[in-house]
Amino acid sequence: MKRLAPLLVAAVGLLLMVAIIATGPEIESEDAPPPPPTVEVVEARPETVRMSVTAHGVAAPKTASRLVAEVSGRIVSVADSMVAGGFFSQGDVLVAVDRLDYEVALEQARARLASAESELASAGRAFERQEELAAAHSGSESMKDEAHNRQRVAEASLREAKALLARAERDLERTEIVAPYDGRVRTEQVDPGQFVSRGEALASVYSVDFAEVRLPVPDEDLAFLPVALDGAPPGEALPEVVLRARFAGREHAWQGRIVRTEGEIDAETRTVAMVAQVPKPYERRNDAPPLTVGLFVEAEIMGREVHDVARLPRTALQDDDRVLLVGEDGRLAVREVEFLRLVGDVAYVRGLRAGEKVCVTRLPGVAEGSLVRPRNAHDARD
Repeated sequence: MKRLAPLLVAAVGLLLMVAIIATGPEIESEDAPPPPPTVEVVEARPETVRMSVTAHGVAAPKTASRLVAEVSGRIVSVADSMVAGGFFSQGDVLVAVDRLDYEVALEQARARLASAESELASAGRAFERQEELAAAHSGSESMKDEAHNRQRVAEASLREAKALLARAERDLERTEIVAPYDGRVRTEQVDPGQFVSRGEALASVYSVDFAEVRLPVPDEDLAFLPVALDGAPPGEALPEVVLRARFAGREHAWQGRIVRTEGEIDAETRTVAMVAQVPKPYERRNDAPPLTVGLFVEAEIMGREVHDVARLPRTALQDDDRVLLVGEDGRLAVREVEFLRLVGDVAYVRGLRAGEKVCVTRLPGVAEGSLVRPRNAHDARD
């Protein structure tokens, strides 16, 4: 019996514990509130920004010409520079046609002029004699009229002789095709000994004083450039432009300016063509190669300065005209801003004060006043 007493006490205690647990109040568990989301923020830094516009185009000559034979004849000489890619200077004789026939024609025109001058002088003296005789009533009116008519025919012959002489002189000059400007040969179809006819094409050339690049610019980007559709910007300096291209495995740049617009909007692409001009494109500058005709380039057109502009990552825009600010208490506030443009991953906006923290984490459907944990992100310019 003494051995069973401890077991009975333990059993009674166990029953009492089960009864207390079964009849005690039920403990309700409470879920812990979720922690506020972590967001990345950047500090707004309004500043003055010079806007720029990027476009692409192909380098082309400012002036291109087709050289044609202005007289017929046999080619007697061709300049060494008259090969594809050859350079020449203004005034150089590029092609020469046999002059002999044209020198003969010139001498004939000079002789004809001398004969016409002599005939006019003789007709003039004859008319003066008839006038004197008519004044003395010793000559007839018919003879006077005949002398006058002879004088007028001689005057007409003299004018014709002068015109023929001028043409003969021009034809003789045209036996030499002279370079109209400093330029380069694109193609040529002429060799010594070849017979050419008047109007026959001999070569295609272009000037090397300027290179031009036609740059299609979207119409919405024109707001940042000091240009108008009626041509060059009135009263403002011509916009600077930097042309860049990869050539021979290296990146190169050339400085130029926008000199005009084409004045109309392309109906399909909604772009306006602006023309950039680079002076002396074949002149060596440091280690930069020539801006060769046909080179594809990327252009950065320098535009107007805009004040109080903040640059933000594009993810900072919750909508086109709204951003979320994070206050000192960690709560969100909605701010409407003026959206200017988006360049790559950088948004340009106005309406922010220096030092304000802008949320750059996308938070769809978030309510104003929500609590967040801010964390600094990389600046949009880094």
